[in-house]
Amino acid sequence: MKSYEVNFDGLVGPTHNYGGLSYGNVASQSNSQQSSNPKEAALQGLAKMKALMDMGFQQGVLAPQERPDVAALRRLGFSGTDAQVIERAAKEAMPLLVASCSASSMWVANAATVSPSADTADGRVHFTAANLNCKYHRSIEHPTTSRVLGAMFANQQHFAHHAALPAVAQFGDEGAANHTRFCREYGEAGVEFFVFGRSAFDNRFPAPQKYPARQTLEASQAVARLHGLRDEGVVYAQQNPNVIDQGVFHNDVIAVGNGEVLFYHEDAFLETDKMLAELQGKLAKVGGNFQSVCVPRSAVSVDDAVRSYLFNSQLLSRPDGSMLLIVPQECQANERVWAYLQSLTSSGGMIREVKVFDLKQSMQNGGGPACLRLRVALNETELAAVNPGVIMTAPLYGSLTAWVEKHYRDCLSETDLADPQLLLECRTALDELTQILKLGAVYPFQIN
Repeated sequence: MKSYEVNFDGLVGPTHNYGGLSYGNVASQSNSQQSSNPKEAALQGLAKMKALMDMGFQQGVLAPQERPDVAALRRLGFSGTDAQVIERAAKEAMPLLVASCSASSMWVANAATVSPSADTADGRVHFTAANLNCKYHRSIEHPTTSRVLGAMFANQQHFAHHAALPAVAQFGDEGAANHTRFCREYGEAGVEFFVFGRSAFDNRFPAPQKYPARQTLEASQAVARLHGLRDEGVVYAQQNPNVIDQGVFHNDVIAVGNGEVLFYHEDAFLETDKMLAELQGKLAKVGGNFQSVCVPRSAVSVDDAVRSYLFNSQLLSRPDGSMLLIVPQECQANERVWAYLQSLTSSGGMIREVKVFDLKQSMQNGGGPACLRLRVALNETELAAVNPGVIMTAPLYGSLTAWVEKHYRDCLSETDLADPQLLLECRTALDELTQILKLGAVYPFQIN
């Protein structure tokens, strides 16, 4: 039976704005309070989805969330009609309104951790929504994320869904941004690679000093237990705390893996040699041949990696066995990064080609190609059980493009977030979107 890695990209929401909410994310902070272009952002994301589909890759779409999140503001003491809640929040606590308007759910690499059926004890694909409790504006996402994933992967014979872990610091979970899976074939048993920034209960592990380590070892271990993963099919590795302090807030800013290949920066991890040996040994036991591609700091500094998002790329397997790297335009604009990529693709290794995409709107807020997609390995039967409304096709691309053109603003500033009309625009757009994607009622305004 054939198997595939399907990339489900996050559709950028109508309230895409530069709130500068993510401490530790250099791009998010440096572009804070600039005016954004939600329409351009959504169309850039859709263009990437369409391009990958046209290249023959399986591609899906994951819906954005309702914003502003009026219910979250009500829980913080704002009352009255929806319009009054927004107006009062704007007057009394603008930072909370900005947080409630964040379109950060577009970065669906943080939506959940996914384990394919070949790895799990019950032979189903498992999803655990990430609690994202390190940042308030992201911590409010997981209830809707769970409903959307449940509507996309509804067949209980093939799919299992777990609630987010307890929303406390000890179980900080950032989802697939800190998770990679290695395998010979997507439908075969593999090795799941969990990267953590700190341990909540074991002080032997060093921690960063400047920026927070968002993923804990304990959260990674809990997800592995929930998914029924075998000990011999899991490797845990600690992120280098020094690179976290340089703006590497998730592992997918400093490393990316696919198939049998890990592409990583020399300074990405602690105890790198031990980790690579464990990955190689465990993958060999299931018939795989682990390979690593290390980018030396002498060629690309951590600062260059963070600014270009070289590693926040998509590493995709092609039919001839080689790999394609999808990178943001910022990699081409960085002389050192681009020189390295040219040498990499001409070296005769696994990574043979680089394709560049304009994702400026997302990049300015701190998210590149890898942030925008959630990878789900599926066999043919499982793929057929996915809600067909969320699988990208040429007609769906046309419908979503027209939908964006109809509903999205082309300029959004912080002051615009205080306009109650924005909430009505968002709800009208999302109500129509659920019909396009055949999701049913997944948003609070549709349920309550």
